Amino acid sequence: MPLTDLSLADCRDYRPSLPVPADFDDFWTRTLDGAGDGDRQKPVFTETDTGLTQIRTYDVTVPGFAGQPVRGWLRMPAGAREPLGCVVEFLGYGRGRGLAHENLLWASAGYAHLVMDTRGQGWSAAGGDTADPDAGAAGAVPGFLTRGVESPETYYYRRLFTDAVRCVEAMRGHPEVDPDRIVVTGVSQGGGIALAVSGLVPGLAGVMPDVPFLCDFPRATRISGRPPFTEIAEYLKLHRDRTEAVFTTLSYFDAALLATRATAPALFSIAMMDEICPPSTCFAAYNNYAGPKDVTIYAFNGHEGGAEYQQREQLAWVRTLFARGGRRGGPVPTGLASPALGTAAPTATAKAAGAPCCSASRPESARASAWPPTIPLVR
Repeated sequence: MPLTDLSLADCRDYRPSLPVPADFDDFWTRTLDGAGDGDRQKPVFTETDTGLTQIRTYDVTVPGFAGQPVRGWLRMPAGAREPLGCVVEFLGYGRGRGLAHENLLWASAGYAHLVMDTRGQGWSAAGGDTADPDAGAAGAVPGFLTRGVESPETYYYRRLFTDAVRCVEAMRGHPEVDPDRIVVTGVSQGGGIALAVSGLVPGLAGVMPDVPFLCDFPRATRISGRPPFTEIAEYLKLHRDRTEAVFTTLSYFDAALLATRATAPALFSIAMMDEICPPSTCFAAYNNYAGPKDVTIYAFNGHEGGAEYQQREQLAWVRTLFARGGRRGGPVPTGLASPALGTAAPTATAKAAGAPCCSASRPESARASAWPPTIPLVR
C-alpha cells in the first residue's frame, strides 16, 4: 500500500485554518444544556451473568440526546479496590457494543470500562442495540455522514456526540468510579468522538484517539477515495447546490476543531498509509490539539493502525497517568475564533512504532512543559 497523502514532515506542519461558526459555542452550550431532554432519567446499570468470575458486567442504559436511551456495557474487575479509574470507549463506524463477554482488556487491567453503543449503527463486525429514533432503527445500512446534514440542528452527529457526553457524565456519577480519573478513547469514528468529547467535557484525565475519523472535513472529503468520507462526496455529486450548506453543518462537528478546546493530556496514534482517515486529517487534529499530547506513528500501516501494539502503549500510558493521580482539566475555553486556531499547537514528543524509526523527539512548547507534565510513553 503506497503513501497517498502528505509526507510525515509535511503532516507535522499541516495546520489548516478550520472554519469556526459564529455561534459555535452557543450551539454546543445549548445542545449540552439539554434542549429537548425534558425530565432526564438516571442511568441504569443491571448486572449480567456472563459466566466470567473475574469480571463484573453490567447492561447499561444512559439517557442520551433528548433523553433517548443509549445502551452500553460496563465491565469492572471483581474484587478491585474502589474507586476505580475508568476508560470510556466509543466505537468505530458501523460497530455496535457486541456481546456481554467481549472486550475485556481494560477491566482485566483493573479499570472500569464503559463501551457506548452507537445509535443506529451495529451493522458490521459487532451488533448494536441502540435505535436512533430520529433516523431509523438500530442496524441501519451505512449512510450516517449525511443524515440530517442539511442543518446542524438535525445532523446525526449532534445526537451521537451528546450521547457520548452523557455517558461520561454517567460514569462520573457512578459510586465505584473516581470522577477525576476518566479517560476517553476510540478507534476511527470512536477516536473522532473521543476528540469531540475532549473539547466538550472539562476535567477529563486523558484522551486516546486512534486513527481518528471526523477530522478536517474540507480536506478529508476531497482526498479520501474510500468510505465513509466518500458518502459526503456522493451526496454533493447529486445535490450540487448544497455544498456550502453541507460544509457549514460539518464545521460544527469537526473533531479537529473541537480538539482546540481540549485541556486533558492526549495520546494519539496515526497511520501513514491510512486511506480511510488520511494521516493529514488526523494531524490536523493532533497539531491543533490544545492540551499536552504525544503521538505514536505507524509508518507502514493502513487504517488498522497500531492495533495490539497501540493497546500496549495505551496500557502503559494510562497506568502512568493514573499513578500520578490523573488530572482534571480547567474550564472549557470560549471564543474559539481566536488567533490560536490554525497556528502551532503545544507539542510534546512523538515516536514511530511498528516500523523503522521515521520520527524523532521534538522540543516541547512552554505550555506543554507546564503543569500538568506530559505523560511519557512507557517502553
